[in-house]
Amino acid sequence: MNLQNWRFHITGIVQGVGFRPTVYLLAQDHHLTGWVINTTQGVEIEIHGSEQDCAAFTQRLRDNPPALSKVDSFVFFPAPLQVFEEFTIQESENRPEDFLPVSPDLAICPDCKAELFNPNDRRYRYPFINCTHCGPRFSIVRDIPYDRANTSMASFPLCPDCAAEYHNPADRRFHAQPVACPVCGPQILYEQAGVRTCTGEQALQTARASLRKGKILAVKGLGGFHLACDAHNALAVQTLRERKHRTGKPFALMAFSLEAVEEYVRLSEQERKLLTSPQAPIVLAEAAGAGKELAKIAAPDQTRLGFMLPYTPLHLLLLEPEPGFPDVLVMTSGNLSEEPLAYKDEEARQRLAPLADAFLMHDRPIHMRVDDSVVTALRGQPYLVRRARGYAPGQLRIPAAEQAILGTGTQLKNTFCLARDQYAFVSHFIGDLENQETLDSFEQAVGYYEKLFRIHPQALACDLHPDYLATRYAQARSQKENLPLIQVQHHHAHLAACLAENAWESSAPVIGLIFDGTGYGTDGSIWGGEILVGGYRGFQRRFHLLPIRLPGGDLAVRKPARTALSWLAAAGISAEDYNLPPARALSKEERAAVQAQLESGFNAPLTSSMGRLFDAVASILGLCHEISYEAQAAIALESAADPDEQGIYPILLQGGIIDPREMLRELVGDLRRGLPIPQIAARFHNSITALSVQACQIIREESGLRHVAISGGVWQNMRLMRTLLPALEAEKFIPLYHHALPTNDACVSLGQVMVALQALRVN
Repeated sequence: MNLQNWRFHITGIVQGVGFRPTVYLLAQDHHLTGWVINTTQGVEIEIHGSEQDCAAFTQRLRDNPPALSKVDSFVFFPAPLQVFEEFTIQESENRPEDFLPVSPDLAICPDCKAELFNPNDRRYRYPFINCTHCGPRFSIVRDIPYDRANTSMASFPLCPDCAAEYHNPADRRFHAQPVACPVCGPQILYEQAGVRTCTGEQALQTARASLRKGKILAVKGLGGFHLACDAHNALAVQTLRERKHRTGKPFALMAFSLEAVEEYVRLSEQERKLLTSPQAPIVLAEAAGAGKELAKIAAPDQTRLGFMLPYTPLHLLLLEPEPGFPDVLVMTSGNLSEEPLAYKDEEARQRLAPLADAFLMHDRPIHMRVDDSVVTALRGQPYLVRRARGYAPGQLRIPAAEQAILGTGTQLKNTFCLARDQYAFVSHFIGDLENQETLDSFEQAVGYYEKLFRIHPQALACDLHPDYLATRYAQARSQKENLPLIQVQHHHAHLAACLAENAWESSAPVIGLIFDGTGYGTDGSIWGGEILVGGYRGFQRRFHLLPIRLPGGDLAVRKPARTALSWLAAAGISAEDYNLPPARALSKEERAAVQAQLESGFNAPLTSSMGRLFDAVASILGLCHEISYEAQAAIALESAADPDEQGIYPILLQGGIIDPREMLRELVGDLRRGLPIPQIAARFHNSITALSVQACQIIREESGLRHVAISGGVWQNMRLMRTLLPALEAEKFIPLYHHALPTNDACVSLGQVMVALQALRVN
């Protein structure tokens, strides 16, 4: 027999996903001896046996790794002949300068769910069931390698039964770091008015009773607290809105099962898969049937509802069906609007006490706060709106970074990005950096990622905007640590992020359709309707939306009626003479103030923002004149659009300017003639698609370019994306769009890193 030794080095998400037990069982199947070990670089294996058995083992492991793993590299080579008595799983090895990806938190698996409701199982109705296939990961890990001692479960010693499972390679709980049971693990408790009233099953039933009575409950979950109430109880939902200072923004919803969700929304096959996936995100789906009535309470003026399924055993128990118990709960982030998610017990007691009537707590510490992810489906794939639980901190492969670098992101929907070697780690959703609390959360998360992934930045990248807190953080840190700082224009970063996600390694330029609400331009004005030609090295601003005045600056962002008056004035239309909705929405005094600002330019900065054009049209059509959350007007406009309307308005492309003034004149004409609002809204959307394709055709005639990168918050509009992609492909363009990160500002930090890396190479 030809006996051999083979060594393996496997990297990627390979810890906390059952990799070592899989290797152990495969080795047993093929009569191999040797060992497997977790290191801070990945998984290393050595096997000893016949050449045939070694080859069979290798093929099976490479072709069928654990379902939750993500293998980035799989390297094996001959090793010096050495005989082992058996195949063993060795203790993890810690090499201080090495790093490896960490698995995101994962929803409860079918096996654990079955045990949860099995009266004969020793974990029956235990709210913290998990195994190597599911449960907390990122939110509890303090350091790598991913071992129990490095998690917030370290304070819960294993009982003999759990220890036996933990040490048995044939058990699905082998080295499941959060493994626990009612004897040795975390427990739940119910608190009201600062007093613990009960624990265990009684705490659960008391919490359910409070929800049944219309109370608001703070629930400690996986990565932080939720605020929950009966989604059908209009008074409870309105009370939650008032306490949370969240006037009209939609609330996330949770139902016990897929069947329950389908009572309210129309689901595609891909949406079903997303809801039941290990990531278990909030999925935005079209309301149907009873969902249209539910939307009036939970998601005013929306055609979509955001549903998720219970992703922890605690949530499953909380939503267990019972006569008289709500079949849908509001399950929104546990915070006051604009503040970060509460995740520590004492902090939650202080911050959420004015919002919640009672608390359903547990005593397992959360090490890193992480909110729920939000996705929609596009072409059979997830299209992210918010990337957090279940997806973060999943890594992206990039061309090798010669220097470790930190990109600090932008002001709204902030994320940061750390890159080292061939990996970029884009953080979970941090939020809008508009107050000290969120900045503290940002700085805490940066420190955590740097420690966890052992990345010590040698350079920093940030936005051009001088007043962004993320920019000021980068400038201060650059000065303090004497690190090079590269400032990257906002829309260039969007372009670069889209290219990086699509594994673009060429230095050749592409066309960039970069449409959003706000980005600081190189000329000091506010950009946002940008058609670029460029790549990582730089860009040309080939077309941009006609700049208009933004009367009142940020006030016009909050009041689309102001922006509407500016656009109407640019088009030579008197809103007052025509008695248009924006004129009726503002007082005579405010209209006069707007007119004065437009004439003088005082406190009326120029903007080429496409997002503000959407706001203006929404106001002109009477859909939204004042917003309580970002993109509210644009969402109302998208929701109103007739899906079958094919008409378009003319938008001119002249001398590098996108000029929509003729479109506005025709749109107002249709409005005054009484054309239904859904038709007008649809024609506006169709016009944006048509101008995008036309601009790409002009650029292709000039340069031969065929690849089109699509990025920016405007492209969260699914009406636009579902018409733009086939329209580009019909003209033989190759669209590149986001699939791992949101198309909004949450992708900007990755783009900053990619542009900065290129700049550092050149310098």
